[in-house]
Amino acid sequence: MPELPEVETIVRGLNNRALKILSARFLDVWTDFKKIIKKPKNFGQFKKLLKGKKIERITRRGKNIILDLSGGLSLLIHQKLTGHLLFGKWQLVGGKWRPLKRGPLEDPMNRFLHLIFWLDNGHQLALSDLRKFAKVELWKTNELEKDEKLKKLGPDPLGKSFIFEDFKKALRGTQGRPRKGKIKQVLMDQNVIAGIGNIYSDEILWASKINPLKDVSELSTAKLEKIYFKTRDILKKAIRMRGTSVSDFRDLEGRKGLFEKTLKVYRKKGKKCPRCSTPIKRIKIGGRSAHFCPKCQKV
Repeated sequence: MPELPEVETIVRGLNNRALKILSARFLDVWTDFKKIIKKPKNFGQFKKLLKGKKIERITRRGKNIILDLSGGLSLLIHQKLTGHLLFGKWQLVGGKWRPLKRGPLEDPMNRFLHLIFWLDNGHQLALSDLRKFAKVELWKTNELEKDEKLKKLGPDPLGKSFIFEDFKKALRGTQGRPRKGKIKQVLMDQNVIAGIGNIYSDEILWASKINPLKDVSELSTAKLEKIYFKTRDILKKAIRMRGTSVSDFRDLEGRKGLFEKTLKVYRKKGKKCPRCSTPIKRIKIGGRSAHFCPKCQKV
C-alpha cells in the first residue's frame, strides 16, 4: 500500500508547475469500474459535477490526496493497496488503453487503468489499480473539512510544527489515558500518526534499534526521541527517492521509486542484518508482518 512517502511523491508531482495540472480544468472522465467512485454513488452525477471544474489546490492528508476545485468542491483520492495516479496521454487500442509515448508509462504495473480524467491542458490523469480497491470521492469542500474520518487522523509526522513533544504525546497518550500497545501497531495506527504503514514502521524501528513487540508504554523518553528523529529522517529520504516500489507503486510519470534499494529489513526475512549479520526475522503482529533483527532489536 502506498504510504506517506509514496502519496507525497504523487502530490509533489501533481504540483509540478511544468505539468500545468494546477489551474487545469476537467473536460471529461471515464471508468470501467464505477464502484471506484464512492461519492456520489451515481457515476453520471459524479461526471456532471466534475466537468468544467478548475483544480485550484492539491494537498495530502495522511494517505489521502485532495484536489480542491472551483465551485466549492474537493476531489479526494485514496490509492489504497495497489493504486497509483499517472499523468500522460493514452489512446484506446483493441479495447486497452495504451500510452502514446514510449517510456515508463509502458511499465506493466501501469496498465490497470480504471479511471481516466481528461484535462484542458491536453493531458490525462489516470488511476492504475491492479486490485481495484482505490476510492474516489467528490465532496463539497466545507463538508470534507468536517469529515470525521479526516478529523480523526493523527498528526502528520513531517508537519513543520510537529515537534518531539507532540510525537511523545501522540504515542504515549494523555496522562489520564496512557496509550498501550506494541510500538509497531501504534506507529501504523492512522489515528495516532498519519501516513506510516508496514514498510516504514519496519525501517524506522530497525534504525531506532527498537523491537516491534515492545509496548509503547515501556519506551523511555530517549527511545521515543530516537524513533521521532528516525521517523522524520527515513520518511524525508524516501520522498527524495520517490518512494518504495517493492510491488505496485509507481510515481506520476510511471517510474519506480528508488527507496527499495536502501531497505534494511522490510521483506528481508532470512537475509543478514546490515548492522550485525544476524538473519532477519519475520513475525505476525495483529495480522500484519513485522521484519526485524532479533539481536539489534531485543525486546
